[in-house]
This record gives sequence, C-alpha cells and structure tokens, in this order.
Amino acid sequence: MKILFIGDIVGNPGRVATTQFLDEHQHKYDFIVVNGENAAGGRGLTFDIVDQLLASGVSAITTGNHVWDNKDIFRFIDTTPQLIRPANYPTDVAGRGVTIVASTDGQTQLGVINLAGQIFMSPYTNPFHALNSIIPEVKAVTPYILLDFHAEATSEKIAMGWHADGRIGAVIGTHTHVQTADARVLPQGTAYITDAGMTGPYDSVIGTRTDDALERFLTMMPTRFTVAKRNVKLCGAEIELDEQTGLAVSIMPFQHQY
Repeated sequence: MKILFIGDIVGNPGRVATTQFLDEHQHKYDFIVVNGENAAGGRGLTFDIVDQLLASGVSAITTGNHVWDNKDIFRFIDTTPQLIRPANYPTDVAGRGVTIVASTDGQTQLGVINLAGQIFMSPYTNPFHALNSIIPEVKAVTPYILLDFHAEATSEKIAMGWHADGRIGAVIGTHTHVQTADARVLPQGTAYITDAGMTGPYDSVIGTRTDDALERFLTMMPTRFTVAKRNVKLCGAEIELDEQTGLAVSIMPFQHQY
C-alpha cells in the first residue's frame, strides 16, 4: 500500500505545485494526504481550496494551529469528513480530529489522525493520551493508520514517534516547514519523519516574503505577512505499508522543484 504525504501547502504557489504534481502522479498512490492549514494566502482554508484539493485526488486534508485563521472554515468543516483538525482540541470544538478514507480503488481504508503538540504551542490537551484513546477506535475499522503530528519541538515529535511505534503505520511531523533528514522505519514498524517540509516558495522565510519577515525581526513591530512566490518546491514523503500488518515497509522523503 502506497501513501503520499504532502507537507504544509503554503498559499497559491503551494496549491499550484500540488495540483500539477497530482495531475501527473496521483495514480501511483492508494492514498494522498496533505497538510493544508496554510493553503489560503498562508493562513487557513476556504471552501473553494478544499474543493480544489479533493478534486485533484487528495484523500484527506490535515491542519494544525492555523486551522481557524480563515473564518470561512466554520461553514464546511462539520460537513467535510476528509478535512480534519487536531483531535486534542476540546470535544465540543467544531470539526473532527480523525477521518477514515477509502483508497483510490475503493478496496481499502486508511485512518488519518491529526494531533497538535503542546511545547511552544497553544494549550492543547495531551496528544500522547489522545493517541492512546484514538488508536483502538480506528483499528476497529482499519489496520492502516497515519498520524500527522503538528508540533514545534523536535523532542516532542520524536517522542511521539516512539510512543506510536508498532501501533500505527506512520507518524509524519508538520508545522516547522523545513524537511528533516531523519526519515526511517522505527524498530517496531512505524514510519517516522520529524518534518515533511513545506510545499511552497523557498526563497522566503518558511513561505513568507523575506522583507516582511525581516521587518518583524528588525523592528519587533506587527507586520502583515504575504506569501512569497519564487523557487517553489513540493515536499513530502512516500510511505509504503505492509498490507497484512499495516506497519511500514519504507518511508522516502522527496522534494520536487517547480
């Protein structure tokens, strides 16, 4: 079973790269999961963008701490099961933190979980406890599970990988927008990478125009950030799961230049 995970999509440059790549390559994968929380001008999501991503072959869209930045999302998050937000929000928050999606041929199902870290982040509930509660619910439906762990601290992400090892197929880190060089299959069979990287403009500060970011750092004053445009890359990871066990056979990070 082959899964494509596309790292944080940033603005129109990231969306264009994603749809162009999928136009050519989507047939190679059983499932396509993307992190889309920065897809609308660098912050949040709109209905039209979600619709565009799903129409291009995306199976599930994960998010993170910017999920609510575009208020349009409250119109459709409860009625779009492929779109999820971190599961460790309080239970009465809109949306869902887990989804189960069908493969491109309709023969297999993948459970996709979204969790957010606690270190240097908003006061989410404990993601480790949340995962313990979620895994049995998903495994009652399918043995194939991928977690997007949207977190800032490298240590917290690595700890989540070990916490999940042998229980789910993959833990993919997002949020920091820089692809890490530590992809591997952990000893008990869980594919892991600390950060899948960003899909967007790399002549930037993690997607933002460099002059905007430098003004903030130099003046310490509020600055309106805009999405950069140049040197666009699509980054992510290809994961292969064993069809018998649901555990990982391999994980291969990639960067595709546009």
